[in-house]
Amino acid sequence: MSKPVRILIADDHPIFRKGLREILEEAAGLVVVGECGDGEETLRAINKEHPDIVVLDVDMPGKDGIWVLRELKGKEPRPEIVLLTMHGREELLRAAFDLGVKGYVVKDGAMVDIVEAIRAVREGRPYISSTLSKVLLTTQGEARPPASQERPGGLDRLTPAEIGVLRLIADFKTSKEIAEVLGIHYRTVENHRTSIAQKLGLTGSHSLAKYAIRHRDHLG
Repeated sequence: MSKPVRILIADDHPIFRKGLREILEEAAGLVVVGECGDGEETLRAINKEHPDIVVLDVDMPGKDGIWVLRELKGKEPRPEIVLLTMHGREELLRAAFDLGVKGYVVKDGAMVDIVEAIRAVREGRPYISSTLSKVLLTTQGEARPPASQERPGGLDRLTPAEIGVLRLIADFKTSKEIAEVLGIHYRTVENHRTSIAQKLGLTGSHSLAKYAIRHRDHLG
């Protein structure tokens, strides 16, 4: 029998924490090991409890969630993070990815999304709540000039197969899921990812996903 996933909840609203805790403790294989209301308390609890996942609110009094992420950067081992926010800002999502966050949940939908988000990041998959995905796509569409005016030149170097893989990456699919969709081997998808990153000059664990999200309107 596998060990339960140990979760720390960090949010400055006790009623919201209570609601999250009830939902998480009803889910099989999840256990809440603590609750915190500010960044410094959260960091102390992480060092003491060593949770597998921290459900972390961005906006807390004093030291906020971004401060916690910066303090954790480069430390090993470190928990995976599911970031909670009231803001549907694309720049915050990108900053969170740069700081190693795989899960990003808008608080308005957290009670619905939280269990799925935790299971996703535990399996090494990125998770972005459906509400945020819609906000991202709408914002991108409104903020840009017509796509024909600024199609990234790097895309012209990609093969049709690589464009297809990049399109699925933009939908937050893992390599395994992409392989199932396209009917190809998992290692073939990994080879495509490596080739795409090289052709586009991308480095870093989340750079390909960020590029795909940013330019998904150009992927057909």
